Amino acid sequence: MRTEDEDRPQGLTKAPDNQRRDQSPVAGGRGLNIVLVHGGWHCGASWGPVVPALLARGHRVVTPDLPGHGWKARYPEGYFDAGQPGLETRRTNLADTTLEMAADAVIEILSSLRAADDRGLPAVLVSHSISGSIASLAAEKAPELIGHLVYVAAIVPSRLTSALEYAALPEYGSQVMDGLLVGDPAVTGTLRINPRSTDPQYRDLLHRKFYGDLPREASAAFMELLCADQPLGFITDPVSVTQARWGMIPRTYVMTTKDFALAPAVQEIMINDADDLTPHNRFRRISIDTGHSPYASRPGELADIIEAAGTAVPGRR
Repeated sequence: MRTEDEDRPQGLTKAPDNQRRDQSPVAGGRGLNIVLVHGGWHCGASWGPVVPALLARGHRVVTPDLPGHGWKARYPEGYFDAGQPGLETRRTNLADTTLEMAADAVIEILSSLRAADDRGLPAVLVSHSISGSIASLAAEKAPELIGHLVYVAAIVPSRLTSALEYAALPEYGSQVMDGLLVGDPAVTGTLRINPRSTDPQYRDLLHRKFYGDLPREASAAFMELLCADQPLGFITDPVSVTQARWGMIPRTYVMTTKDFALAPAVQEIMINDADDLTPHNRFRRISIDTGHSPYASRPGELADIIEAAGTAVPGRR
């Protein structure tokens, strides 16, 4: 793991009083409130290996399912039938699911956690992959609920406002959608993949994109958790962040150097764009030598990073 802390000027702009940035766990005290938000096609259970490591240290951890994922997933008609008839043309049941709906669901969880904590401690909000846009919107709408943002190989909208715009950059190259999408999104109304495919080449690609640094047998359980439909809005809906709200929250970016789903070059661009927007509050960058899903391949190391981010003093190296 390589840490590249950025020097920050002294005297950061003061956050609003109700953000209570002064609150952090003390040695020997109770732990952090941590919300782990999964990426596209995944679910809260995907964070499974990280959760015990954080619970063992006394932290409170929530791993919600975003709308349309996990227990809230909605599958196209015929998906579980032999031959999966109509998979390439069936209209999704999630066409009206928006990024703002997902952000509001996250805000509700953050609010409940803070209300249940007699310290009023804001949470560490951790996002993976596409949920970076969701975390950013939640932070812009309710910055007082978040003590630290941790982006794990995640989308960070700033200069460009959506995942789709960053995916259009030439640095993106051949990434997560190439070869995986089933059907035309204009017809299905979704980004559809087929985790139930028995095609060896398709399954090899799915493994390589999401879990390429894990042996196939070790990644099988994670791949079984994948759902078919990813709401288009999570990719296309714009997110505008400001210095005064999202930009006041301390943040860490975990760069995945062997990533075949979100190119490291694009991760670098997003970090730099965000730092240009808020030069007074720059990302703490940490590189981890994994593929797209370090929660699966290096859960202990990722738990260390999350804990360190949540206990850091804002504005200091």
